[in-house]
Amino acid sequence: MKAFTYERAGTPAEAAAAAARIPGSRFIAGGTNLLDLMKLQIETPSHLIDVNDLALDRVEPIAGGGLRIGALVRNSDLANDPTVKRDYGVLARALLAGASGQLRNQATTGGNLLQRTRCPYFYDTNQPCNKRQPDSGCSALPGFSRLHAIVGHSDACIATHPSDMAVAMRVLDAQVETIKPDGSSRIIPIADFHRLPGKTPHLDHNLQPGELITAVTLPAPAGGLQVYRKVRDRASYAFALVSVAAIVQPDGSGRVALGGVAHKPWRVEAAEAAFSSGPQAFAGALLQGARTTHDNAYKLPLVERTLAAIIAQAKA
Repeated sequence: MKAFTYERAGTPAEAAAAAARIPGSRFIAGGTNLLDLMKLQIETPSHLIDVNDLALDRVEPIAGGGLRIGALVRNSDLANDPTVKRDYGVLARALLAGASGQLRNQATTGGNLLQRTRCPYFYDTNQPCNKRQPDSGCSALPGFSRLHAIVGHSDACIATHPSDMAVAMRVLDAQVETIKPDGSSRIIPIADFHRLPGKTPHLDHNLQPGELITAVTLPAPAGGLQVYRKVRDRASYAFALVSVAAIVQPDGSGRVALGGVAHKPWRVEAAEAAFSSGPQAFAGALLQGARTTHDNAYKLPLVERTLAAIIAQAKA
């Protein structure tokens, strides 16, 4: 691991200002992804800004009936929060489907949004990877691509986003609150937070340099049947081959976000009019323009079958 300096921030504004002042800085909270990347020298920060002392660890109601989740709320605490379990069941289920109990006890809401892809070529520093080293090439395109994206990808990168939590946040229309180095704050709709790879796959999100996530807000509860189904190679501690976060209303309408199929949580609001038309039509609308490889073409029928299971559950 490369040597680095370290400090503990006292306020969110101090943390953001320090990140702008010291080139090569990174924030650290749970560290469940960053430390792994540092050990492999994929991330080589010159300075770590520890944000664990910031008062960002509360889940609290907001005006209008929504919920504000501090960026430092641990995944286990969020999944077991009584209001989240009652009103945002899709989020609680997605959190409990992720990682292991030990990791959920350490991982934070803000960090979960920022975790990086689990593409094996990204972690193999002997292989070219445009996400790790821009313009070096993509080893996954001619390589083993069973886990990779089928929509929204580019000739530069076919990696997928690994978060379960973010998929549920997407179907709930969450918003991300931040503070910038100049002390101003802004709100980013979750739909605009993560990026598709295009020609710049090394950029996963639309945060500006030094910008710190302070909270995530959820709108008033959407009601309905809230489901998170994750299809994976083993029953726990595995990333999604395909996941579906769904909210199905009593009138048969529904909204859906997919995980494991794109560089970001994948939701197509315009396609949701086809939800009541059945899983085949809806999957076709959601995945319009999909481009598969020899290894990952199975994800097309897998999405359809997972949607069919959710629709059957809603009718039961």
